[in-house]
Amino acid sequence: MGAVIMHNVMSVDGFIADANDEVGPLHDWYFNGDDPIVGGVDERYDHSGSGSPFKVSSASAEYVRSTWRTIGAIVMGRTLFDLVNGWEGRPPAGDHVVVVSHRPKPEGWHPEASYHFVDDVRAAVDKARALAGDRTVAVNAGEVGAQILAAGLVDEVAIDVVPVVFGSGKRYFGAIDGQHLLEDPHVVIQGEGVLHLRFRVRR
Repeated sequence: MGAVIMHNVMSVDGFIADANDEVGPLHDWYFNGDDPIVGGVDERYDHSGSGSPFKVSSASAEYVRSTWRTIGAIVMGRTLFDLVNGWEGRPPAGDHVVVVSHRPKPEGWHPEASYHFVDDVRAAVDKARALAGDRTVAVNAGEVGAQILAAGLVDEVAIDVVPVVFGSGKRYFGAIDGQHLLEDPHVVIQGEGVLHLRFRVRR
């Protein structure tokens, strides 16, 4: 069974968006380099929601490609699903998406897409693991990710740190309570306008 990795882009002071769910400059590094993320994989990897091609520094390209190739399923909250309209049924990585929500999938929404709606974080991770098989389950940070971490279901924390201070907004670790120990980072990669970090969760 693949690892469960909590991930998001984050400001230096720990925010993944402002209070209005705007990301500001957090995703600028996806467009500030010369290397497309495609690298011979599916064309989905080459486009953001706006249709602009992802072009990053060579260090970031190698890291992002290798990470995204391993993803089998994504777990996200309903807020993000609504904000991006579920990427129109085509997630940036992986073949399946599990949405944690008390509301069902919108009627008639991309019936061909492998999107599954569940109302419990443990059930969401179980479903994502079953769909992903031996591949990675990527959990979006924020409130849902924090609940999954607090439940002891996250194996690694991956953070793309961008040099900006937000001051307030939506936190990477949501409203998580208590301390959760991580190992020393086993991935430290400096890109252009971003620092990629990965930590294993201490058991």
